[in-house]
Amino acid sequence: MRLLPALLLTLLWLLCLTVPAAASVCDSGKRQSPIDIQATLRKPLPALDFQYQSVPLRIADDGHTVRVRFAPGQTLRIGSERYALQQFHFHTPGGDRIAGEDFPMAAHLLHKSTSGQLLAVVVLFRTGAENPVLGRLLPLIPARADGDHVHPDVRIHAGDLLPSGHGYYRYTGSLTAPPCTEGVDWLVLKQPVELSSAQLALYRQRFSDNARTVQPLHQRVVLESQ
Repeated sequence: MRLLPALLLTLLWLLCLTVPAAASVCDSGKRQSPIDIQATLRKPLPALDFQYQSVPLRIADDGHTVRVRFAPGQTLRIGSERYALQQFHFHTPGGDRIAGEDFPMAAHLLHKSTSGQLLAVVVLFRTGAENPVLGRLLPLIPARADGDHVHPDVRIHAGDLLPSGHGYYRYTGSLTAPPCTEGVDWLVLKQPVELSSAQLALYRQRFSDNARTVQPLHQRVVLESQ
């Protein structure tokens, strides 16, 4: 019987070693996302070459946001680097700020290189005109979080989410949810797009705000394309 308290203490000690370690990067990491983009270093950065195609819609309610997934074939080229688009999803509010401006929504287009490097392209939204992509997606959000729903007769082109200008800010950041893994490349497009107030309200009827608060910069340099 004396072994039981000792065993419980051992288990608690092991939990203390593992659980806080998983959360520690979120709390103490120095390269976390999102950020407030203030001072930048302007450089002739490589152009963003989006090589996306129209494909059948694969949409899901993941319990936190609407998520659209893609099979291989959707590519972003940045100089000599090539990244495959895996999925995009939405955050309210937008998370990343530009000169203190808080945006009501952002789309995160998540990519991965052949070497495993993660890269997020962030499209920020302001309220204004109706957004055509959201106009197609909002009525098709599944009623519950039960996996992907494929609509063979509905086509989606990720490029329709992008603004006309592809100037961007670049910084080294992290995943915005635990385990907050660092080393993720963040590209925040400088030109916002629009969604209507009605579309934003309809989205918020389904999903609670899910954006992480802005994180300290910690001496990171934010690059800005010319």
